[in-house]
Amino acid sequence: MRTKAELIVLNHTKFGENSIVLHTLSREFGRRGFLVRVSPKTAMALFLPLNILEAEVTENPRSDLWWARNFVSVAPLNGIRGNIHKNTITLFLSEVLYRVVKDQTNEDGLADWLKGQVLTLDALGSDFANFHLLFLLNLCTALGFDPDPALIAPFAGDHLRSIESLLTKPFTEAMLLPLKGTDRNEIAESILKYIEFHTESKVNVRSLAVLREIYG
Repeated sequence: MRTKAELIVLNHTKFGENSIVLHTLSREFGRRGFLVRVSPKTAMALFLPLNILEAEVTENPRSDLWWARNFVSVAPLNGIRGNIHKNTITLFLSEVLYRVVKDQTNEDGLADWLKGQVLTLDALGSDFANFHLLFLLNLCTALGFDPDPALIAPFAGDHLRSIESLLTKPFTEAMLLPLKGTDRNEIAESILKYIEFHTESKVNVRSLAVLREIYG
């Protein structure tokens, strides 16, 4: 059976000589990998982290690995792709989702929430250095557990007051919260530990090191 779906790219991995597995999040299928034929002429920029694509999906009753093809970009994300800092943030966020959201699970509303987050980051002209911290805190809610300061406290170290400010201030004020690069890195690590605790999985986000270089 073939159907059209809107897919948000999390990652892709090589599969044989002429294919990749495109790991995605969507309203229809949740977190799922699709087999995609590629060639030297394939525009691999389509599959950058958090790209929003429409594709034709072919379900395979004999396998959990379905096919996807005929990709069309839903949003160009020029505000992200033209900014190295935003690109690095999307790399980090997509890796968090790739490692936290289990394959073939479908959290209600998660894909729509993620699309809104991506478009918000794309639209921000400046003052987005705290965006990934707000994203992680809001991800907790999207996954079904409360990022309450009292619950985060055991993981927060010396940063509980900053985390409380991020949670309670309006979006614009939270984005302007003055934080040193080292503080942002440590807060991100604290929230990731909180997410690990609730999801009972090791997140081990390698791209956090890249964020450290930018905000360190």
